[in-house]
Amino acid sequence: MKRLFMSVLAAAGLGVALSPVVWSQTNAGGASTVINRSGAPVDVDRIVRAFTQKEAEFRKALNNYEFKRDATIQTIAWGGQISGEYHRTSRFVFDDSGNRFEKILYFPAPTISEIQITPEDLEDLGGVQAFALETSKINDYDFSYVGKEKIDELDLYVFDVTPRILADAKRVAALKKSKSPERYFQGRIWVDDRDFQIVKARGKGVPEFDQRFPTFETYREQIDGKFWFPTYSYADDKLEFKGGHTVHVRLRVKYTDFNRLRGRATVIEEGDPGDVKETPPPAKPATTPTPPPGTPKP
Repeated sequence: MKRLFMSVLAAAGLGVALSPVVWSQTNAGGASTVINRSGAPVDVDRIVRAFTQKEAEFRKALNNYEFKRDATIQTIAWGGQISGEYHRTSRFVFDDSGNRFEKILYFPAPTISEIQITPEDLEDLGGVQAFALETSKINDYDFSYVGKEKIDELDLYVFDVTPRILADAKRVAALKKSKSPERYFQGRIWVDDRDFQIVKARGKGVPEFDQRFPTFETYREQIDGKFWFPTYSYADDKLEFKGGHTVHVRLRVKYTDFNRLRGRATVIEEGDPGDVKETPPPAKPATTPTPPPGTPKP
């Protein structure tokens, strides 16, 4: 997100310190590192291999589904009232190669005036905020095992995740010059110890460059009793801009109506703000695992 009438924003991040390598997988861009900083006798390399394989299977399975996404971004004034809103409801489908297609169902004219919704924001809505790790970029991340945590009835492995590109000045400079946004996840993931699938993620999209992005939490639940699909994302963050100016941003995204496709979509419609007047979808019950106390539920 960019603040309107400003060209440079303050830079910040969620840096994670890494210890010596205990497992690596090489590729053309280098090697990912996986370390165990919990001190527990856990085979972290096996866990990472397992959940990255499951993520690949999950993304392949998602190609056979369509779903609805209801995304709302709001700016909050000092008194707590909503000062502007960006609201977009769409239906999504993927082709066999994993390319994402969007049909806009509801998109009134945005009323946000303090910030600008950028291509990077839209990319994050369909990328890192929903899925955290792109399987094609797994080797671009370092993983640090934190330990185990129990949420509701789930026993979870917890990992901190850092994109390796942030330590490569040349790649960062090249990415900054690129016209198309390439986004990475930085933060923490929770992995189910039985299904080896990501069930929760907390972090943000990076790199930021001249923009600021909120820290979000995304929750998943099992669809059709097998794959953990994203169902709810939430962020309530204050973005600090150059000069000390702060914009309070709130984001809610609901993913509903997952339907397994019997055929492939051949026609995709696009829309502009205000051109479709479908009623937004109703609220959805709380997901599993449930958000912590104090976090608005979907």
